[in-house]
Amino acid sequence: MEEIERKFLVKSIDFINNSSKHQRIVQGYLNSNPERTVRIRIKDKKGFITIKGKGNESGTTRFEWEKEIELVDAEALLQLCESGIIDKIRYEILVENHLFEVDVFSGKNKGLVLAEIELTNENESFKKPSWLGEEVTGNKKYYNSYLSKNPFCQW
Repeated sequence: MEEIERKFLVKSIDFINNSSKHQRIVQGYLNSNPERTVRIRIKDKKGFITIKGKGNESGTTRFEWEKEIELVDAEALLQLCESGIIDKIRYEILVENHLFEVDVFSGKNKGLVLAEIELTNENESFKKPSWLGEEVTGNKKYYNSYLSKNPFCQW
């Protein structure tokens, strides 16, 4: 239940041509406290509840628990979420043996494009595609829970 990931800004949309899948994600937070976030998410037509713990010092590793829930329940729980719903399209791009998930935000976060890669350990090496920009791992400004309250359009 430990998640190890690194996060990057994306400097071009060249990734789209290599995308194997994309889906719309709408999510909100029942609790956006950095010590333990509780997220409700709808990916296309599936609902999920996710609990994430506080990240380690580097921001790469933290506890994550996720469970699929009925779509109707996810829709109802989204109505109870704190203000600031996140809306984005997620693209999946396989680069050698690693899957990058690239989020293209809309709404108040329009213009922000972030890539994440999950790793098996913090020191795992991976190929960085040309469209990958500055690393922002551990920068709380780029956490979805932060973006829900402090949208990109206000930076």
